[in-house]
Amino acid sequence: MFFLRIKNSSRKNPHVPEGVRLYAIGDIHGRPDLLKSLLELIDLDQKGRSEIPVTLIFLGDYIDRGPDSKGVVDRLTGEFPERFTPLFIKGNHEDLLLSFIRDSDSGLAWLRNGGDATLLSYGVELEAVQDAFWGGPEGLAQACERFAAVLPAAHLQFYEALQLFFRFGDYFFTHAGVRPNVPLDQQSEDDMLWIRNEFLSWTQDFGAVVVHGHTPTRFPQDLRNRIALDTYAIRTGKLTAAGFEGSRHWFLST
Repeated sequence: MFFLRIKNSSRKNPHVPEGVRLYAIGDIHGRPDLLKSLLELIDLDQKGRSEIPVTLIFLGDYIDRGPDSKGVVDRLTGEFPERFTPLFIKGNHEDLLLSFIRDSDSGLAWLRNGGDATLLSYGVELEAVQDAFWGGPEGLAQACERFAAVLPAAHLQFYEALQLFFRFGDYFFTHAGVRPNVPLDQQSEDDMLWIRNEFLSWTQDFGAVVVHGHTPTRFPQDLRNRIALDTYAIRTGKLTAAGFEGSRHWFLST
């Protein structure tokens, strides 16, 4: 484990509210081992600072592709230290999971985006997952039935309660990003879950500094109008968080 700190970019000193410390955590994608390490780093980091409330903002994509999506959600639905308040944002992968639960016919898109690894982590049999890929609507329906049978109620409640964004002071936290020239309070769910090119190429102000994941980068990106925290943990072993307090922000990484 190591600390990764990058000098702030030359933006106009955005702030989070006084008396609050935030940590935003990037895409986990089925790696509870990295989540454990990062939470330990955050705990160590905040202990060296003043004693004020600590809010953890998870930016979505907890599941898929990695070896233990269930283990990640077990941890996120478990207890946090009393001084920590966790907030959870929906990623496009959680949205795909919920779509599959509501309508199994939509499940092929999820499976092709790593949902097969999630089903296996919950204990759905390999044969049922293979049938979901190749067995048409009937195979998908059977896999959905098996998933419903093993999905803990607390996990379903977790997925269904996920939020699209949180706003703290001059920062807007969401999974994928926002559409330029659209007020932040009028953003569509589809854009906050999926947008890439129009958002990533925009160099002007969004109305707040957008803190997001979704698009993997080798290192966290600290730009004037946005901060990107998806450092492709599933492949790099690098799960990243950004801390915010007052007008300062900093980075931590496994």
